[in-house]
Amino acid sequence: MTEPTLNYVPCPDASGGHRMAYWQWGDASAAHVIVCVHGLSRQGRDFDTLSQGLLARSRLPLRIVCPDVVGRGRSDWLKDPMGYGVPTYAADMLALLAHLNAQAAIKTLDWLGTSMGGLIGMAVCGTPNLPLPAPVRRLVLNDVGPVVEWQAIQRIGTYLGKTGRFESVDEAAAAMWAISTSFGPHTPEQWLALSRPMVKPLPEGGLTLHYDPAIAVPVRAMTQEAAAQGEAALWQLYDNIRARTLITRGADSDLLSRETAQAMTQRGPIARIVEFPGVGHAPTFVTDNQIEAVASFLLAQEDEKPDRGAR
Repeated sequence: MTEPTLNYVPCPDASGGHRMAYWQWGDASAAHVIVCVHGLSRQGRDFDTLSQGLLARSRLPLRIVCPDVVGRGRSDWLKDPMGYGVPTYAADMLALLAHLNAQAAIKTLDWLGTSMGGLIGMAVCGTPNLPLPAPVRRLVLNDVGPVVEWQAIQRIGTYLGKTGRFESVDEAAAAMWAISTSFGPHTPEQWLALSRPMVKPLPEGGLTLHYDPAIAVPVRAMTQEAAAQGEAALWQLYDNIRARTLITRGADSDLLSRETAQAMTQRGPIARIVEFPGVGHAPTFVTDNQIEAVASFLLAQEDEKPDRGAR
């Protein structure tokens, strides 16, 4: 399979509901489901290379599901911008999981979340008594934890919501690279592949980034005091997690500090860490060493010890 299938799931909200798009790789009837959730301004096609790598390495059938979080990619935009936040996103993921389980029963459920996707994963894994079709077995938190460094929030706020207008995909890719060099080294081909799904045509011609500029509204409304107050709630979610947990961290990350990552190895699910040198926020899983780190963790069977990721 060289291309995923595009699907939709209806999700409730206070304004009458919205549709969330998701991209599906692999066997649609597989009982082992891996959900991969992207970062703040990204979309589900970010995981194309990782999904192909996991499928190539797996001995058993896999269903890999990569949603476009609402407001991004092919998903609807919310009428109320203040709905762009983890509570809405986590509720949407519950709708998605129920939808997937109705299509084919989920027996094994794993989660990989990059940045925002990791925060959503912490909410799904760490909130008691959610109606999950199966407990999350293994969790990968990609460059995120309960403490999100304030300087990273400020950095992201300088460009978030500025979707721009571009004459070509190459021009858009260059503009995105200018704010994404912390992702680490990429070949021009790798970066172009990540950039193509990030743009959509404008009615008047040209291209723009494929997300609702209003996702920036809640970020810009956040204060340093509010962010600090939210840390306690995030630590509580983290401490509730029972899934085996792996932290993948860019060694130069400005969002997940080494101190926070180390603290995450001492409490809650007692995570293990894999760091990637020469990478900041956040690893993109397009290089072999990054894919292998995730695959060796997620594809280990219960009678095997996941490389670098077991508690």
